[in-house]
Amino acid sequence: MSGTAIATPEILSPVGNWDMLRAAIHNGADAVYMGMPGFNARGRAPTLELEELRAMIQYAHLYGIKVFLAFNILIFERELSDVVDALRDVIPLRPDAFIVQDLGIAALIRQMAPDQAVHASTQMTVTNAESIALTEDLGMERYVLGREVSIPEMAKIKAATNKELEVFVHGALCVSYSGQCLTSESLGGRSANRGQCAQSCRLHYDLIVDGEKRELGERSYLVSPQDLCGLDDVPRLVELGIESFKIEGRLKSPEYVATTARAYKERSLGHLSPAETEAKKNEMSRVYSRGFFNGWFDGVNHQRLVPARVSSHHGLYLGIVTNISHDGITIDTELPIEAGEGIVFVDHESKEKGGATVFHVRSGRNGSCVSFSRSFPLATVRAGMHAYVNSSPHLEAEVRRSFTDKTLLKKIPVTMNVTGGIGEPLVITATDIDGHQAIARSSSPLQPATKAPLSTKSLSAELGSLGGTVFTLSNLTNNTVGGCFLNSKELKEIRRSLCHDLENQRLMRSSIAIRSAEEMQSWIRSRASQPSNAQAPRLNVLVREIEQLERLGNLPISTVFLDFEFGKEYGPASERVRAMGYRVGIATTRILKPGELAHLKVIERLKPDEVLVRNLGALEYLGKSGLTLIGDFSLNVTNSISASYLLSKGLSRICPSFDLNGEQLLELAASCDGSKLEVTAHHYIPAFHMEHCVFAAFLSTGSSYRDCGRPCEKHRVELRDSKGALHPLKADAECRNTMFNGVPQSAGTLIPALQARGISTFRVDGLFESAAKLREKIEAYADVLFHGVAVETAMAKLGMSDRYGVTSGQLYNIRGYHDRKKEFASLTALGSVADPGLKTVMAASSSSLSE
Repeated sequence: MSGTAIATPEILSPVGNWDMLRAAIHNGADAVYMGMPGFNARGRAPTLELEELRAMIQYAHLYGIKVFLAFNILIFERELSDVVDALRDVIPLRPDAFIVQDLGIAALIRQMAPDQAVHASTQMTVTNAESIALTEDLGMERYVLGREVSIPEMAKIKAATNKELEVFVHGALCVSYSGQCLTSESLGGRSANRGQCAQSCRLHYDLIVDGEKRELGERSYLVSPQDLCGLDDVPRLVELGIESFKIEGRLKSPEYVATTARAYKERSLGHLSPAETEAKKNEMSRVYSRGFFNGWFDGVNHQRLVPARVSSHHGLYLGIVTNISHDGITIDTELPIEAGEGIVFVDHESKEKGGATVFHVRSGRNGSCVSFSRSFPLATVRAGMHAYVNSSPHLEAEVRRSFTDKTLLKKIPVTMNVTGGIGEPLVITATDIDGHQAIARSSSPLQPATKAPLSTKSLSAELGSLGGTVFTLSNLTNNTVGGCFLNSKELKEIRRSLCHDLENQRLMRSSIAIRSAEEMQSWIRSRASQPSNAQAPRLNVLVREIEQLERLGNLPISTVFLDFEFGKEYGPASERVRAMGYRVGIATTRILKPGELAHLKVIERLKPDEVLVRNLGALEYLGKSGLTLIGDFSLNVTNSISASYLLSKGLSRICPSFDLNGEQLLELAASCDGSKLEVTAHHYIPAFHMEHCVFAAFLSTGSSYRDCGRPCEKHRVELRDSKGALHPLKADAECRNTMFNGVPQSAGTLIPALQARGISTFRVDGLFESAAKLREKIEAYADVLFHGVAVETAMAKLGMSDRYGVTSGQLYNIRGYHDRKKEFASLTALGSVADPGLKTVMAASSSSLSE
């Protein structure tokens, strides 16, 4: 990149309410993202109603800030018509882009409003350039990469695409790949792919190794990563040309938004020294932190990502308690502590903690001695406990001023050019920093000055009185001639006219063509496939242990899919499967990153009868191989549009997403050619799919596969939750871990209804069962499919759970927009705030409401 100017990246901040929006804009954010009403991945965030959303978008646009709407969930078949109605409401508000997870929704928006920008969400699990190439026809302008992509991997993706890339630089880290987490569904009947994450990764788990609990001392939050802080890595990301730096946190506070936006803006501009960068990190820690680490930017580091000692906000780590006396508690720290700050003391091993507000601080050679009110129970604190600052009222008050104090709010620079002579009108051209231009003329001609003529100083004083607006005068050029004069009243009118004109231009967006609801419903129906003639049932089996092949002979199996940790096992296993008279299939990994094509090349070389494709990149790569490709659950097909799209990319069949419950699965089947669907009738829900390796983190001292000693090859590991349930862990060919729900799930009772809708292919997925136990399960499903045995009889024989996927009814009522004037009260309640931008938007909105 030598000799080429490097563009300053966009700082993209999270917004869930008005204070967060103002905090972002007035602290350096270039863009913000907020939830699409009724459809976004933060189900606990307040839902923005239509008129409030309109006002927030206008407020951001007034300041030149882009607004992206997170539409980052999967959509069920019955919701498609509601999605069309919602988009017809929201697109005219002119958001700058939608952030989309569902491939079907990306296709729908492209069809509905071709000029509407769409970004691929991190929920789409894009970790390679092949995924971007596959979805080129969807016209998405930007891809939000998975958090697990390292900076060297980003460089390879960047070199292979001309699309914009967005990466998370700060905030909470999901331990599972986004879009691949089924833990909330598995454990709590909720779906993270539907905005209902239950934060299961933040819970306590015991490590069970070969059937015995492994004592880990104070470490028990085994899948709870520290928060991402990439402030030190900003120069590398800037040099790489990453277009957007994203900050996580739509459920966080306005103070969090302000401190993070300000820190990353200043760092991206190169304004922070190393000492100032460290100070910014400490400031952000005080506001919210589970501990900071740079995540996967440098690749995996299994010893640092998950310290496993805390899972919630503890703030800035100070140090160890060294002494407790009647006049205070001594903490071994070099960091400053202020009276009024909150300190929490934690014993990580016993999980005991307590804290209070600091009353007095005394610094010395041995650290800082802090005292509290007399009511503070000193006996609850012991030497050796860890101390954290978890609240800082002084800092929070200072930060809050940045978006509430009128004198500190962002201003838009304006230049003015003044021309005119005696007997002519005064003409003033105002141009803002974004190139909008307004021209105003005096109604009276200029008169000869009897005293002081119009000067640069007097004009700047009068025209620069912009305190009640969003503008500030950066430069004025006085080209008047002849010593002329104009009364101040007219100058004020000109100033108001110029500001009003510029404000309107900044708020104005060109209209966008949107197809009618009738056209879109017709298009949706065209995506649905016509049902094919009934076909004979087929039963497929997936094995994850080569030993499970030993008892598979003489069964009515069509294809045996192999899903092993080691590629070397596929060749011999394929020969054994074919010798039994079955077709052989091989599953790809769920994630594909740059430099990880070896597994796919093994598949190409072995030429299996079918390939179970689990990621978009593998579909792009294998699409040229001539092999028969089957899309697995991880492609997240939940509606007929996404099914149609992926079938058009070369898939022969698709296994629908495990996010569908029985009712939703039947609805999907009714809108698709059943012969193109394969239903997993029996499986262990793959909950977390993680770059984090539990084996390496807690059974070795190694940071990666290079030095961990491969404990995954020596031990059977499970995580035991607080209810005593065991969840097996399994590593894949790239050392990624999957945590499975230990209780198998069955769609057995749905089989007759699914067959009635044309579905003929069903699958049984094994995990760690013995060959004999797996055979029993296969025989039970074979009895139902081929021998006329009642489903209830077969399921009772297995003692199976009958639940399939998540509960129904989530997020169906999306059209509940309230009366516009009633909803508008949420904005008018801010009327007393001294914010000229709010007043401009309120005036614009009042005008639109009265029309």
